[in-house]
Amino acid sequence: MTSVEPRHLTNPDHLHLALALDGAGWHPAAWREPGARPDELFTAGYWTDLIQDAEAGGLDFVTIEDALGLQSQHYVPDPRTDQVRGRLDAVLIAARVAPLTRHIGLVPTVTVTHTEPFHVSKAIATLDYISSGRAGLRILVSGRRYEAGHFGRREIPEFRLADRDRPEFAALIADLFDEAADHVEVVRRLWDSWEDDAEIRDAVTGRFIDRGKLHYIDFEGRWFSVRGPSIVPRPPQGQPLVTALAHDVVPYRLAARSADLVYATPRDADHAAEIVATVRAAEAATGRPGDPLHIFGDLVVFLDAEPGAAAARRARLDEQAGRPYVSDARIFTGTPGELADLLLAGRAAGLTGFRLRPATIPHDSEAVSRDLVGELRRRGAFPERYQAPTLRGRLGLSRPANRYATT
Repeated sequence: MTSVEPRHLTNPDHLHLALALDGAGWHPAAWREPGARPDELFTAGYWTDLIQDAEAGGLDFVTIEDALGLQSQHYVPDPRTDQVRGRLDAVLIAARVAPLTRHIGLVPTVTVTHTEPFHVSKAIATLDYISSGRAGLRILVSGRRYEAGHFGRREIPEFRLADRDRPEFAALIADLFDEAADHVEVVRRLWDSWEDDAEIRDAVTGRFIDRGKLHYIDFEGRWFSVRGPSIVPRPPQGQPLVTALAHDVVPYRLAARSADLVYATPRDADHAAEIVATVRAAEAATGRPGDPLHIFGDLVVFLDAEPGAAAARRARLDEQAGRPYVSDARIFTGTPGELADLLLAGRAAGLTGFRLRPATIPHDSEAVSRDLVGELRRRGAFPERYQAPTLRGRLGLSRPANRYATT
């Protein structure tokens, strides 16, 4: 296996870690666990507790899952009533938690297919202000007919995952990801539509802003026609972190063109090295300027200190769910030491960090923040404290220059 030196790490010996939060956990039976809090899933206190715990562990950021349809174990909605259904808006959760945290990054999921980029840009810019520079977003593309039906603006054919090799399905996917790239381009231009020093706030002269430093973006494309400028001044980070989950070449191209960080789903270290090579090739093909992409590996984790306990817990949850749990990402069951070994092997393959999906909350999320982080620190592979005040800074990313600034 070829070793690829990780880039971006502020300390080359340190991993980056994120936690992916979704309801009671990623296993569909997680809400039935003795320590679960299913009656609190729709309260602010629940999410505050989870994110403050992740911050206490020093994690770089959390992502918050969201979608435009009810949860399902299938590509289309299922009729099951024994699993969690319903969720709060991810951006609003992040906005509520931001003033109650000080360091951890907040990255809500936003479905860009049916959401106007102007609305997304001002929501995430506002979150960046509320959090003092800790905002990001995870862009999500939707090709589901029933989600399009919520809006009535377009017709999306009914497809099943078995149809993914059909030419018309491939064409639809390519269009959706091209649209997503344009969406992010509009969002980024709107974030730059105010120069950093556009606000004067001079009471003596009566000038609050310099109108010459607000810019029309005049974006004209196949899907969007947006003039701008934004109504929110340029965010503290300049450009909040843009992230995307990708499994194949087309999503990798979107990430290379539009994102700062991509979540991949490697099966093992060799597969991780292949993904890194594919992503770097996509970056080269797009002529990407500035910082190279962070590449995080996604893992579902069942984590217990006692050997065998995680596997037994997974088996019990599978029995409650009535079927074995499957995921798009690799499923890890084991001890913090075994997980640390796996993460460090991924880093040697070129991954710059990992986003861990706790199978159950709070058991596995707390095990990540306490036990895994403690194990990595003992190995010198995770920092003892936060290294920078902003999310971009923590990931070793520069603050981008404003594309419209004249000086």
